[in-house]
Amino acid sequence: MQLPILDKTGKQIGQADLPPEIFEVEVNVGLMHQAYVRQMANKRQATAHTKTRSEVNRTKAKWYRQKGTGRARHGSRNAPIFVGGGKAHGPRYGRNYQQDMPRKMRRQALRSALSALLRDEQIVIVDSLVLDDPKTKLMQATLQTVAGTDNALVLYAPEHKEAMRAIFNLPQTTALHVGYLNIRDLLRHEKVVISVDALDHIKAHLG
Repeated sequence: MQLPILDKTGKQIGQADLPPEIFEVEVNVGLMHQAYVRQMANKRQATAHTKTRSEVNRTKAKWYRQKGTGRARHGSRNAPIFVGGGKAHGPRYGRNYQQDMPRKMRRQALRSALSALLRDEQIVIVDSLVLDDPKTKLMQATLQTVAGTDNALVLYAPEHKEAMRAIFNLPQTTALHVGYLNIRDLLRHEKVVISVDALDHIKAHLG
């Protein structure tokens, strides 16, 4: 399939060939969901922590005598059934939320996402977004011209990293090094703007 290549003014200057093995595969929603859950789980930090009955700071004395009270036998106020006692089965430091996924499945999930975006006409190919005067306002106007919105994911090649600093202050726009292409960023924007150089990296990585 081919998509028009736009310049910074929105004019078509050529055609980009999109390999069908990357951009026209069967969309596997379940695989994309699995890749998304994995990415979010691997980002999660185990910061929640509760104390067990052995860690709470309470008296070690027996609460009341063993017999003659008519109440149940208790020896410690640290038990989880009492207010101020320890927490049973609570979250602990050091829990590992990491999930693994084979490389072939991760890459196929990216192909599915790119194919879904192309099907829904959410992909825009540009010659380059490098501006002579890299100002945020100018970059926002350029994105509005080529994509019709600034709610976009901009994939750039490594050599254009400095030029993409003009995007960093746009709240709805994400500038992403093409080498860090991931399922979450692909699916959270209205448009995906890909430079010609970044497209070459995608073809080499996923082809």
